[in-house]
Amino acid sequence: MTSINRFPEEVCEKLGNYVYRLIDPRNGETFYVGKGKNNRVFDHAAGLPDPSEDDSQPIGTKLERIRAIKDAHLQVIHVIHRHEIPDHAIFEVEAALIDAYPGLTNIQGGHASTDRGPMNHIELTDKYCLPELSLPPEHRLILININKLEDRSNRQAIYNLVCFAWRISKPRAEKAEYVLAVVRGVVVGVFRPDKWMPATHENFPDIPYADGSEASRIGFVGEEASSEIWDLYVGPRGKRVTHPQLKHIQNPIRFWNCD
Repeated sequence: MTSINRFPEEVCEKLGNYVYRLIDPRNGETFYVGKGKNNRVFDHAAGLPDPSEDDSQPIGTKLERIRAIKDAHLQVIHVIHRHEIPDHAIFEVEAALIDAYPGLTNIQGGHASTDRGPMNHIELTDKYCLPELSLPPEHRLILININKLEDRSNRQAIYNLVCFAWRISKPRAEKAEYVLAVVRGVVVGVFRPDKWMPATHENFPDIPYADGSEASRIGFVGEEASSEIWDLYVGPRGKRVTHPQLKHIQNPIRFWNCD
């Protein structure tokens, strides 16, 4: 008899590529969306490592959530959302599902979510109607994606999100003259970094979520750019990032002239 925690070989052959959700049985909350083949969903629900994931990434809350479920003597619930997905479509299906469940433990957002993910009508209008960012940029820049921003008019909120905390090279970051905050492909803020430091509570006491868990990453302290620089890169309502080399796909960081 085949284990209920594995698909038989003939089922694996029929499934092909699939996208799945992992659900916490304690509250019914979806905490992870993934893609796979064969018995990947069972391995993932059991907390086994994924060879396709970057080992340099921190453990994060995904494995912590699975361990907590196991410690409660429960099992992760999983649902196969779509199977027999063609290779060319698997990333799009996964991304759409990731976008539909905010607050997931996925380290990265869905494929092209920054460029084509959920937007309201104002964001879509801005994406295609705002003036374009001038090319080539005149300064050494880092563009950082901060899609969690709720209020684009709140410059302090923009700064708090963009300054902390990023997995990037400190020597390379220190070459940048300005950091641009980007939301859904639109530059919403520009800041001049004075100092890049490890992302600890001691270095960032004003950041409420600087609890030490991001110590392997870095952040910067700085100030708003001058009004002249702000107008150049942001303007009254933001400027669109259209250059392919500056667009964010999955990596939230883009450099310009910082090599």
